[in-house]
Amino acid sequence: MEKKNLEKAIEKLYSINLGVKKGERVLVFSDNIRDEEKLTEYDRKRRNELLKVAEKTFEVGSKITSTTFVSYDATMTHGAEPPEFLWEEAFGKKIYSELRDRGILLKLINKRGEKNDLMEAEELVKTNRKDTVDVVIAMANFSVSHTKSRDLLTKSAEVRFASLPLFDPSMFFTSMDVDWDLVSSRTIKIADKLTRAQKVRITSPNGTEITMGLKGRNGIADTGILRSKGSFGNLPAGEAFIAPVEGSTEGKLVIEWGPTESVKPPVVLEIKNGKVFLVQGISKFAAGLREKLEENPFNRNIAELGIGTNYRASRVDNILEAEKIAGTIHIALGDNMSFGGKIRTNFHQDFVVFGPTMILEYEDKKLEVIVEKNKIVCVGDK
Repeated sequence: MEKKNLEKAIEKLYSINLGVKKGERVLVFSDNIRDEEKLTEYDRKRRNELLKVAEKTFEVGSKITSTTFVSYDATMTHGAEPPEFLWEEAFGKKIYSELRDRGILLKLINKRGEKNDLMEAEELVKTNRKDTVDVVIAMANFSVSHTKSRDLLTKSAEVRFASLPLFDPSMFFTSMDVDWDLVSSRTIKIADKLTRAQKVRITSPNGTEITMGLKGRNGIADTGILRSKGSFGNLPAGEAFIAPVEGSTEGKLVIEWGPTESVKPPVVLEIKNGKVFLVQGISKFAAGLREKLEENPFNRNIAELGIGTNYRASRVDNILEAEKIAGTIHIALGDNMSFGGKIRTNFHQDFVVFGPTMILEYEDKKLEVIVEKNKIVCVGDK
């Protein structure tokens, strides 16, 4: 990867995706590999490259405006809150100190905050939003997308937030090199349909067959355009997603791919009343997932339904890009508090279904096919 080409790609991240201007404050962060992590040679190389690219992103940003870079030891799970010192870097000393001294910060980090704690934190951040950074570029391998820290930054402080978990630098030249207006238009249309839908049915050739209730929930468009106040999304972007009504999901999810590797033989999740009640499989992957679900009953929650809309996304071995592949759908377990759900837990994991057919049912009982055999049919596909 040529240094000059990488710098140009990062410049586009700042200018096109985030619209960063001189005088704004930017925070770039990443995470370090822990000694106890057991990684494949590929993943270790990718993680080391990600850290280097995060540092390069800081260097490029420093030429544009005031930019800070920090790294921390990996949390080792998606959806876990970042460490305290990152809260201080992002929110500023005043907000951080108040949250800490009032005893709220530790509750939020441990996902134990009550409604009053959350309301108090939101009001504190809104009142002192001038002390926060303006833009966050999260290049931590383990996702902070579905955390209260991110939620407070975007919704209460109106920070623009780009999340790049599991990012591979090569993505700058594939799924990040797209017509963002096209991706945005397509994604917004599908998100609107999700908002209007009452129910959804998903099937696929691998045996997946699931129904979900969507009534009262809002579809969200991850468009890649993060220039307005409070914008949040993954990069590479390109998905419309929604939090299904808790307790409504029924059926069977067949997992053929984990976050970064194929699952052989496939693992089958049996779902009832919105929760995984049985993990069928004898593989190491199945055992690991079973152990994770047993840690906390909320980890069993069917948290998210998403539809990929990025026409240049193609990698199936990296969940960040795989869930954006146009015409795929993905289903997540665990936390969904930050995007319209009611479940808060230190776990959020997506699984992609390939070759799906997805049908929405609206209030008037009208049915609409959204995806058919890996092709978006409701708004056209490219």
